[in-house]
Amino acid sequence: MPLALLALAVSAFGIGTTEFVMMGLLPNVADDLGTSVPTAGYLVSAYAIGVVVGAPLLTALGSRIPRKRMLLLLMALFVVGNLASALAPGFGWLVAGRVLAGLPHGAFFGVGAVVAARLVSEDRQARAVATMFLGLTVANILGVPAATLLGQHLGWRATFLVVTVIGLLAMAALARLVPYVPLDERQGLGREVRALGRPQVLLGLLTAVFGFAGVFAVYSYLASMTTEVMGFGESTVTVVLALFGLGMTGGALAAGPLTDRALRPTLYGSLAALVLALVAFRFTVHVPWLALVTVVVLGAVGFMTTTPLQMLVMRKAKDAPTLASASNHSAFNLANAGGAWAGGAAVAAGWGWTSPALVGAGLTAVGLAVAAVAGLLDRAGTAQGASRVVAGSPQESTGADRAVPEVRGTASPASGS
Repeated sequence: MPLALLALAVSAFGIGTTEFVMMGLLPNVADDLGTSVPTAGYLVSAYAIGVVVGAPLLTALGSRIPRKRMLLLLMALFVVGNLASALAPGFGWLVAGRVLAGLPHGAFFGVGAVVAARLVSEDRQARAVATMFLGLTVANILGVPAATLLGQHLGWRATFLVVTVIGLLAMAALARLVPYVPLDERQGLGREVRALGRPQVLLGLLTAVFGFAGVFAVYSYLASMTTEVMGFGESTVTVVLALFGLGMTGGALAAGPLTDRALRPTLYGSLAALVLALVAFRFTVHVPWLALVTVVVLGAVGFMTTTPLQMLVMRKAKDAPTLASASNHSAFNLANAGGAWAGGAAVAAGWGWTSPALVGAGLTAVGLAVAAVAGLLDRAGTAQGASRVVAGSPQESTGADRAVPEVRGTASPASGS
């Protein structure tokens, strides 16, 4: 694998750390800024809003910017957002800093996924994208626990200063290791928007919203389940979250080669496995050792869905995949927010702490159904295209899962953008 993928993974590590660390720092932030923990929870939503808005907006604005330069600009905005968060004089300023830090998230992963896919041969594109996502999973194993511990001992501002430094290191790695990747001469905002509007791309995004929502219906309340249902102490919560992160890493490692081999079967299989794991968790959560095993499985099958979903929208957007790729991360964050809301609504309705697992299973089942419908439509489109070719029509089939067009840079890895 090219060293450029390491630079993308380091960037993903920083982004993943700042995204999830706030959940563990809410009490510290609330005490320091004189607000309540529920009010401080808006800081999590503020970041998600930044992602949802920033992914399509920044990708559209940068549609004519060379991709290496775009990655550097997005990481620079990430650095500014985290530095602003560290220096925020009050709660309102911290909310603004979190929105600013979230703005480049989706666009970075969208552009980064396209760059990663185009650095390797066609049969290894999903593995390249999964390698970049490994930075996100490692952040949940190492970055978030370490940053939370740092914030608890030195103050939450120290956490965001360290993330700022990680962002600067990531910028240096991107500048040194990522080669020049030329834009398609025909690429432009209009072409990207039209690609985003293709039915198969929209169905892929809808699959992400519902399919991945099942993960966060449970993950958002995993800490409470650990203490209220599993019977562990608060000190064990970090261990349980780390186990979930280990599962995520295993899922990411498995997803790459599986997706390269068979994209749709990997998507169907991971979503179906997630439904079964969520249903099982409703029962295994009462047996401590089984609960821990299921947490690892949930992390693995949950994150195994991300690579095929990412590759699906990129391939269906064909030669204009950047906006669709970035919008996929808006879909993931809508899934995060929607899953957390649905799981919380079940708990608030008095259904108990295990109810988010069944709610999550229902949401993921909807995502699986959407994916199945998209697959059937895709087959029908492929069959119609094949019949037109047999009949001598010059029209091209629109249904095939084709790889992202590979573009090789001619400059050295140290070249400018």
